[in-house]
Amino acid sequence: DSWDWEGSAKKNARYVSGNDPVWTVQFSGLFERLISFMDFEYAAVALIDESQKEAVKDLFEAVTDTYIKILDHSIEAYHVDGYLLHDDWGSQRAPFFSKATWLDMIAPYVKKMVDYCHSKDLVVIGDIKRGDIGSTSAAYASGHLGKVQVGSKCYTAFNEDFATVNPYLGSDGVKPFLEVCREEGKGLFILVKTSNPSSGEFQDRLIDGRPLYELVGEKVAQWGREHMGDSYSYIGAVVGATYPEMGKILRKIMPKTFILVPGYGAQGGKGKDLAHFFNEDGYGAIVNSSRGIIAAYKQEAYAAFGAEQFGDASRAAVEDMAKDIREALG
Repeated sequence: DSWDWEGSAKKNARYVSGNDPVWTVQFSGLFERLISFMDFEYAAVALIDESQKEAVKDLFEAVTDTYIKILDHSIEAYHVDGYLLHDDWGSQRAPFFSKATWLDMIAPYVKKMVDYCHSKDLVVIGDIKRGDIGSTSAAYASGHLGKVQVGSKCYTAFNEDFATVNPYLGSDGVKPFLEVCREEGKGLFILVKTSNPSSGEFQDRLIDGRPLYELVGEKVAQWGREHMGDSYSYIGAVVGATYPEMGKILRKIMPKTFILVPGYGAQGGKGKDLAHFFNEDGYGAIVNSSRGIIAAYKQEAYAAFGAEQFGDASRAAVEDMAKDIREALG
């Protein structure tokens, strides 16, 4: 509440007053918040220790309420259109706690956040990167995008609008998501060429003389043609900003595909790298920067703000990002 939202809105008016959609990014970060109070091992135990669970739930409730308060301010100040919810630990849960623990200790708070976003007419992207054998993918798809039948009752679980999907298991791992999207009017962003440094170990491998990411891109375009909206498909792709030349090729392969573009900022992506991710009309790409904004005060360029003025540093990083991308797009 001490943040100068009104002043920030005035400073950023030129970036949020046009027709372009405005997105906000939130790391769900519940387990990470717990780690900030205790070591990793103790935090993992606290999720299942009956003497600590209620205190942990109180913390998660408070964190979720804080996220909602920040979102409220963002909607008022910046007229936010969409919300990217990053499941920053969800795919790592199997090694140290069970599905039952996840459902009890984490899922209710993520759903509370998603439900609140929908109450404000925001589009929610669940960055979950799921993908498994057909039956398991069907369960993931129903849980994140669709409905779950339990006996005679039907429940809506997370109810996200879009989800990120890993296609490594092939069509039978993706088709359950496609089917739920068709039934529920939802969408996907399928991993094609990811932004991390080692992505090329598999994604760049040549198959019949062509890199694997091109073949995956062609498959995404094919799935997209079967699930078209007005101008774009609701089956999108994830292509990292850290590989601009590959992005240029993939945009040609997927002309009707929305591209979710991670890797800007902290991972090294810059505005000049992004021009080919967009179509000629200036649309078709959603550029994501997470650490580059959230932890901007740790960067040399914004270090003068200091940790206490992390919000000012984040605002400066957003302003620089918007300027950088607009200049690159001309």
